[in-house]
Amino acid sequence: MIEAALDQHLSNDLQRLMDEQDPEEPLTFGELVDRIGDRGFGFSLLLLALPSALPVPAPGYSTPFGIAIVGLSVQMLMGRKTPWLPNFITKRTLGGAFARRALKTAIGFLRRVEHLIRPRWGLLHSRGALMFVGILIGLMGSLMIIPLPGTNTAPAMAIFLVGVGLIEEDGAVIALATLAATGAALLYGSLFGIMIYAGMEWEQVYELAKTTIKGWLGS
Repeated sequence: MIEAALDQHLSNDLQRLMDEQDPEEPLTFGELVDRIGDRGFGFSLLLLALPSALPVPAPGYSTPFGIAIVGLSVQMLMGRKTPWLPNFITKRTLGGAFARRALKTAIGFLRRVEHLIRPRWGLLHSRGALMFVGILIGLMGSLMIIPLPGTNTAPAMAIFLVGVGLIEEDGAVIALATLAATGAALLYGSLFGIMIYAGMEWEQVYELAKTTIKGWLGS
């Protein structure tokens, strides 16, 4: 089994975690992991992706956390049952206010969608499914490592959804994460294609993408 089935909503677990956290005190990522206990790969992926996946400013987290996510993907492909994180991740300090902001945002998101999430599609228990998930998060983690502003949200959201799917053993959420990952890959491919074809700097491509999206949204 990938993760032990939870007897309550994931948002309640995160709410309890936030209630125990002093907003004035910084904490390390290792302490954050310790507070949730041994929940396997799902929670580790969710927490590592959270700063970049949600609309919370998180400068300096995407590259090291992306490296850690790639490491977790290798562990999953090797068949490891419990995750291991290196010291440069577990010792990384998170500001107390930042951690609460990130958790609060995640809780709000989950409470809006968790009535749709439930254990289903037992394929998640197969070795082939685990290998697929491992490859998926490895690719998305690799994209997170690239230090390009404004691009980390898409792959991080895919990883965040994978974490939710693993925790709740919901194959439908994993399928949704796969769609999000495909979109992230297309986004990166398109932006790099524009850079190469038009000979533009990344900042120019980024501003062009923002202007185009705002035009689509009518803002």
